Amino acid sequence: MSNPVTFELLHTCKQSGARLGVLHTPHGDIPTPIYMPVGTQATVKAMTPREMEEINAKIILSNTYHLHLRPGEDIVREAGGLHAFMDWHHPILTDSGGFQVFSLSELRKITEEGAAFRSHLDGSKQFISPEISMDIQQALGADIAMAFDVCSAYPCDRKTAEEAMHRTHRWAERCKKHHTRSDQALFGIVQGAFYEDLRIESAKTLADMDFPGYGIGGLSVGEPKPIMYDMLEKIEPHLPKNKPRYLMGVGTPDCFLEGILRGVDMFDCVLATRIARNGTCFTRNGRLVVRNAAYARDFTPIEEGCDCYACQHFSRAYVRHLLKAEEITGGRLTSIHNLRFLIRMMEEIRQAIAEDRFLDYRREFYERYDMTRNF
Repeated sequence: MSNPVTFELLHTCKQSGARLGVLHTPHGDIPTPIYMPVGTQATVKAMTPREMEEINAKIILSNTYHLHLRPGEDIVREAGGLHAFMDWHHPILTDSGGFQVFSLSELRKITEEGAAFRSHLDGSKQFISPEISMDIQQALGADIAMAFDVCSAYPCDRKTAEEAMHRTHRWAERCKKHHTRSDQALFGIVQGAFYEDLRIESAKTLADMDFPGYGIGGLSVGEPKPIMYDMLEKIEPHLPKNKPRYLMGVGTPDCFLEGILRGVDMFDCVLATRIARNGTCFTRNGRLVVRNAAYARDFTPIEEGCDCYACQHFSRAYVRHLLKAEEITGGRLTSIHNLRFLIRMMEEIRQAIAEDRFLDYRREFYERYDMTRNF
């Protein structure tokens, strides 16, 4: 059976080794490197699908755990799948639910069979196994599904990390065996916590399973960024060059630059819309908290030169007013800006890679970007 999702490596930057590619999916092509906005509950918070198209989003991510609990995958399937349910006719990726179950901490118990947990909504008993995760994701019908994995906390001892990694590998085999939907690709997930040899072993083991793409999980869970970057460097040589690499749950400008430098093609994170609702915005100079009193009479846009709807039409003073008045539109405008900022940054990065000047772009970005105002 031919794979419904394939990766084409178009160019490798001569200056840096960063990768330029395209991911071909049943619902369209995705240029890489790419940032994927997160639509946890079949919507990117505060955004309509039309607005997502207007900011040039190419793919969004939805959450298996949350959609399983509400409204339930059967309802989504009856609606014609996620694309029809949410009126988004471009590519979608669904995570496996593994990280959300991991995040429940005291509410869950993981065994070889799967994860038993209590719903964060009503406390009801729930259970997800690799097979159930595949059934849910196949019912949702995204272009890309993720294998059900076991995430290790930071820090964790070696024995815990090794057990979680081996279980992730066994679960990956079960997912692959159970996954049958012909128009959906299944990606494996590399684990191994913060142990170099475990990460390399995991990358090699999953590469041998011949998935069409590979998530890199268990990073950005509280560890210092240099440790994350070191893990990426260690596993990069052991992942197939002709398959996409997806760094899961990472979404700040500096992490984009450092991840792409280390061979990453795909990123996702809820940060852009989460901080937007509190009035915090991405800018090329670093973090801007537009709800602060300093901007009460600032009639310039959130960011000069930004092409988003919010910056083209409204001032910081107006957006601040909306946020302080608790008007919904305030959070919508900051969400539009933050998402467009990250998407536009990826557009610029792809251009820089194509022109063999990614290191120059990275240097110029850091020259303007105040890391003390980072996230």
